[in-house]
Amino acid sequence: MKLADPAVFATCFAALYAAHHVGDHWLQTHHQAITKGRTDRDGALACLRHVLTLTALKGAALALAIAVTGIRFPLYGLFLAVALLIDAASHAWADRRITLLALADRIGKGEFARLGDVMAAPAGTGAYALDQSWHIGWLFLTALIAALGATS
Repeated sequence: MKLADPAVFATCFAALYAAHHVGDHWLQTHHQAITKGRTDRDGALACLRHVLTLTALKGAALALAIAVTGIRFPLYGLFLAVALLIDAASHAWADRRITLLALADRIGKGEFARLGDVMAAPAGTGAYALDQSWHIGWLFLTALIAALGATS
């Protein structure tokens, strides 16, 4: 079994983490943020637009990190593409909100997920904390998958 180079993993994770925060907080539009959790067509489209923009930013961040560090991906970025696809799917799943809330309820975190006033301080709620920790956990896995396809 091929092991990932720790420096490649760290580089990939740092690029993904930075891009995630910029994309999730600065690039996401207000409309996307308030609409993406709805269960109708508008909600699905808002979520899709957000995830596409976010994934493009993550791809650009990885490309920049790769260019600056000289990391090589002999399989023509196959691992990068798979990693970004998995990350995008996990992000879209969580951002539909009802899915992450159902998971929180199932594992006994529903009360925590409902802490805070969403209209007064969405970034200070239990739901926000669970959302961000979900995304960061998937960034970790995404960076591991990407790093498996690289050489430094």
